[in-house]
Amino acid sequence: MSTGASDVMQAAAPQALRARISRDYARESREALEQQWILDHLPLVRHVVGKVVGSLSYRGDAEDLISAGTLGLVKAARAFDPGRDSEFKTYAYIRIRGAVLDELRQRSFVPASVHGQLRGIRRAYEALAAENGEPPSDEDLAARAGLSSRDLHRTLAAARKQNFLSIHGLDENHPVLGAFVPPADTEAPDAQAERKEMLEKLAEAIRELPRRDRLVVLLYYERDLTMKETAQVLGITESRISQIHASALFKLSMKLRETT
Repeated sequence: MSTGASDVMQAAAPQALRARISRDYARESREALEQQWILDHLPLVRHVVGKVVGSLSYRGDAEDLISAGTLGLVKAARAFDPGRDSEFKTYAYIRIRGAVLDELRQRSFVPASVHGQLRGIRRAYEALAAENGEPPSDEDLAARAGLSSRDLHRTLAAARKQNFLSIHGLDENHPVLGAFVPPADTEAPDAQAERKEMLEKLAEAIRELPRRDRLVVLLYYERDLTMKETAQVLGITESRISQIHASALFKLSMKLRETT
């Protein structure tokens, strides 16, 4: 080997070593950053799951939902690009929420016995909305469906599990409450256009809700309050908020069925 070639190899060796050290350092720094993001945002997983569990009165498999949400958080940390995406908390919220809802989607919620009553309530809703040009009150809806207020709320609470998923973008027939969640910065133009259209439909549907229902929806989704916090703001019981929430989701799902 010539002296010149030897000198070149000796010069290249430190450069290759420095490059490898730099790559290893960058990888270790990224892994440390991801671990910190995960640790800092674990409470966000419980917050998201807590809202879902509270809204569905679905407590048996909460740990499964937490596991799914935590996996969503880990995936968010690995995929997050600070130079391209929005702040990590927003990005993680979307991924956690999606993972939790995806876990829910795999489960069957509504008992067969509920479907018959729900069909009757839907027919009553459609008839009253056609007559009056606006969503009916719970009292009118119960009377038209031939149910007591208690039975109406019990059925709507059971149906909420179905309506919750459908209006959160997981049922191809009824998209949309997921529009409350900020979009990823990388969302494609066609997806942005679809989101804008869904937001307009959602806003219209919410405006047509009775005032009390509208307040609960906005506090719960837009302000991100829990059932308990919403109850404190409105000065009524948490169980009553749960009833109003179930009724509001039903009315929104019915309104959105007309426009999708």
